[in-house]
Amino acid sequence: MAIEDNPESRRKYGEELKRRREAVGLTQEQLSEQTIISRTHLAHMEAGRRRPDVSDARRLDRVLGTGGFFERFLPTLDGKAVAEHFAEALEFEGQATVIRVYGQTLVPGILQTRAYAESVLSSGSVPKSDEERDKLLVTRLERARILENFDSPMVWVILDEAALRREIGGPRVMCEALRHIVALGESRRIRVHALPFGAGYHALLEGVVSLMWFEDLPPIAYVEALNTGRVWETPAMVRACQLDYDHALGDALSHRKSLALIRSIAEEYEHAAQHEQHP
Repeated sequence: MAIEDNPESRRKYGEELKRRREAVGLTQEQLSEQTIISRTHLAHMEAGRRRPDVSDARRLDRVLGTGGFFERFLPTLDGKAVAEHFAEALEFEGQATVIRVYGQTLVPGILQTRAYAESVLSSGSVPKSDEERDKLLVTRLERARILENFDSPMVWVILDEAALRREIGGPRVMCEALRHIVALGESRRIRVHALPFGAGYHALLEGVVSLMWFEDLPPIAYVEALNTGRVWETPAMVRACQLDYDHALGDALSHRKSLALIRSIAEEYEHAAQHEQHP
């Protein structure tokens, strides 16, 4: 894990702040007045010399109409908030207009409930202090807030049945986690496609990938393995990852059938939880 504040991320934060301010036609002075942030502080933020706090970020999002972008960007300024290999992908995730993710053995981070995320972060070969775990937990739950905006980003999810069947935190936690996914799917906030065990081998079985598209940037792919991950921006690699994702999608169940499967598995967990309570 990274330990110190990340100057490069602060610089990128400042560049994005300046770009968005200019896009809506505001001067630093005008933005200062509307956000009640001193012009000096704004200038330091845009130059990457000062770190904004949560209240700063929320005021910037409100005035600039950025839908929570600057608040979601905050965890990238602190390398300890996510694994080092995911920090760059997290930054991209906050800017994406379309996200396609694959859950191989775990529910993807942006879909995780608090209890599920806490169970995942409490595990692992290297023990984490309560402080470190809680910091990681806050970041993961903040990531999920991108789903609070109904319009953007558009999110597609492929879930391997292994991610649905692998019991994380016990049956009660799993029941809640899967019903959360069903609720997001039923509300049309996300599209879910389950890959049942019966599909056999599929194009994404050997790795985890996230695909992201943006308004004014080329698409990227984030590929992850054990303790490592990489953002790919080269067109050939991104196209290859997109092709693998599309092939796996072709082997998956429809959105409607996927929700039915996830709902059914959630009911199995509910019955198991009731049995634990009343054996």
